[in-house]
Formats: sequence, structure tokens, C-alpha cells
Amino acid sequence: MRTVKGLLPALFFAASVAFFSGTAMAADDEGTIASVDREALTITLDNGNTYKLSGEFDVEALEEGAEVVLAYDNVGGENMVTDLVIYE
Repeated sequence: MRTVKGLLPALFFAASVAFFSGTAMAADDEGTIASVDREALTITLDNGNTYKLSGEFDVEALEEGAEVVLAYDNVGGENMVTDLVIYE
């Protein structure tokens, strides 16, 4: 019985670590676009947060002053935009 009692918490801990380390944590942000760097494919919001855009986004459609809500994942230390909505 000792083996099972000591083994269950260890198994639970190992499963938790495996689950949380293997999943990307998605997040979201909203604000006004303060700047667009079309060459670097980045946007900076009025709150100071900077996000990297993939080549799929139409960077030419993004303008300073536009209100946006975006979803992003942290990939390799960069906040990569996965979805972006512009409010007019």
C-alpha cells in the first residue's frame, strides 16, 4: 500500500508538468495601434505591447489609430498574432 500511496502524487505531478509544458498558452490584448512596422511585420499598441505578424496578415490594411482586438501565442520569446479584429 505504501508504494501506491507514494506513487499517486508523483504520477499526478508528472502528468501535470507534461500537460502544462507541452501546451502553448494563448492570450489576447486590445487597444489602439500606435505604430506599424511593415518591414519587420510588427505592430505596437498604445499600451506598449509589440506583436509579430505572420506573412498571412495584410499589413497594408493596418493603420495607426485603428482599434484592434488580437489573440497571440508566445513562440520563441515573440508574441505572434494568431487572430486580429479591427473595429471601425
